[in-house]
Amino acid sequence: MDILQLAFMQRSLLAAVLVGITAPAVGIYLVQRRQALMGDGIGHVAMTGVGLGFLLNTSPVWMATAVAVVGSVAMELIRAYGKTRGDLALALLFYGGMAGGVLLINLTPTGSNANLSSFLFGSLTTVSPEDVTAISVLAGFVVLVTVGLRRQLFAVSQDEDFARVTGLPVRFLNLLIAVTAAVTVTVAMRVVGLLLVSALMVVPVAAAQQLSRSFRATFVLAVLIGSGVTLTGTVTSYYQDVPPGATIVLLAIGVFIVLTALAAPLARRRARAAEAAARACDAAVPGTRRPTDDVKV
Repeated sequence: MDILQLAFMQRSLLAAVLVGITAPAVGIYLVQRRQALMGDGIGHVAMTGVGLGFLLNTSPVWMATAVAVVGSVAMELIRAYGKTRGDLALALLFYGGMAGGVLLINLTPTGSNANLSSFLFGSLTTVSPEDVTAISVLAGFVVLVTVGLRRQLFAVSQDEDFARVTGLPVRFLNLLIAVTAAVTVTVAMRVVGLLLVSALMVVPVAAAQQLSRSFRATFVLAVLIGSGVTLTGTVTSYYQDVPPGATIVLLAIGVFIVLTALAAPLARRRARAAEAAARACDAAVPGTRRPTDDVKV
């Protein structure tokens, strides 16, 4: 395939795979915590880091990572201590981050808003070897946290009070989820773009939930969906000359719609099977019902 002969497409495809793995891996915890829009807030904060990177003539990826981590930690601390409402904190991150990024990029000697375009919506041709190195390192950190600490992170995401009673360091784990989400946003910004990264963190998880009934199955299926749509979207972007971020997100939404349509008859079949099992149990022991364990994440 000619696409694999091009150095910039090799870098783009590698970045796409890493993004497809990391975004749903973090997104599943955000969905459990009902913080699906957290990625949007972090993405807007990262814009300030991108602008600061241009202003200081340093790597925009690493600078965006640093600023996004600080912003995500501040957001989590505000939520934990309850000094203001969560939606207000999110609004401050949205508007402050966007304003800071636009202002800083225009303060650079050759700055213009056009410089932000590849970071806002993704761009295949701008993924440099340095970006691939940074994305690989950051993706490794995300995978290590989301897989290695999946039991602890799931417990905290489900019920903080129960996790605290069992002795888990709830505050540390909450901050770790926030930091990992911030890192994921900066990993994905070159491929999907800062304005669309939240969709890739949430939509594959929502699609996987249509078919799976356990956390592990949802995790694996969401990562497979994420990897599939990022690779397909990147290849489509090359051949059709369309924006990669928008293509990837629309593909993810398409997968969600298809799986939702497939899940409806499957759910009815499961319900009939459970009802038949309950009737059989009641016939064997009158007045009793067998509880089902079809608890969906």
